[in-house]
Amino acid sequence: MNSNRKLIISIFIIWLFNISGITGILLGYQDWFLPVTWFNLLIYLFLILWNTNFSKTLILALFIPFGVGMVTEFLGVNYGLIFGNYTYGENLGLKVLGVPWIIGANWAILTYCSAALSRKLHHNSVVCAVLGAILMVALDVIIEVSAPRFDFWEFENGIVPLQNYIGWFFTAFLVHILLQKIIKVFSFKISLHIFIAILVFFTVFLIV
Repeated sequence: MNSNRKLIISIFIIWLFNISGITGILLGYQDWFLPVTWFNLLIYLFLILWNTNFSKTLILALFIPFGVGMVTEFLGVNYGLIFGNYTYGENLGLKVLGVPWIIGANWAILTYCSAALSRKLHHNSVVCAVLGAILMVALDVIIEVSAPRFDFWEFENGIVPLQNYIGWFFTAFLVHILLQKIIKVFSFKISLHIFIAILVFFTVFLIV
């Protein structure tokens, strides 16, 4: 299958899942849609890999944000380090030491997509890492509003500390620097659609 056809199919799947999820939750079927959030993220990860022909280099590179994300989240959940004091709910699936394994995949997806977007703006790796980290933090600001409502995670006393965003920025900057040392070419279009789809999903519930 040629790359253009793959991209068209991928974009269709991204928005099919996204619009279905938004519609289903708004219609009151959140108990059916939210527990399969992990599957939706897994689809995004699959589509990134599919559009890069399952590049072995990319697969290995994505273990960087996956691993760093899981370790930092473990430190946060169990010791209140880096991001502050918070706990994960039940709608992100199976947990490993208090952290849903899909969160590592989420770190990989967001890092890759924000790196692809930042590469369009600048080619210097440090500047790209800063821009990518800013994009991830900006998205997190929006996600944090709905996270407790969806039983994804919740901070102590229901207040997201400034520490969380600072921790996100520096962790994201680190994984961007490491990822971009390995990956030089990114799939911009698939990354753009995934990033916007996630942004649209949480923006809807920021308003509704």
